[in-house]
Amino acid sequence: MALTVNLYYTGTNGNARRFAEEMESSGTADAIRTEDGNLRYEYYQSLDDPETVLLIDSWRDQQAIDAHHASPMMATITALREKYDLHMTVERFVSAETPESEDRFIRK
Repeated sequence: MALTVNLYYTGTNGNARRFAEEMESSGTADAIRTEDGNLRYEYYQSLDDPETVLLIDSWRDQQAIDAHHASPMMATITALREKYDLHMTVERFVSAETPESEDRFIRK
């Protein structure tokens, strides 16, 4: 059972994109990707709202995400969010098996 958190970072004047770019260029995002239990850490730019960036952040279980939240990495992320004056909304999902009845709709 994986946990996925969608974080929507919203700013002004391109700050959300600059935040994501700095997370990548500084190596912070790569460091998070190597943390025990991280399954996915990817940024996406909204086509409808250029001031919003989506982070899809998936973890093996609650313990892995708790360890991440307790790590010094969070201070780095928090400082960058403050630097770019970002606001956030969050959605949280728990993975589930795809029912066989829905398999026919999924092209692999």
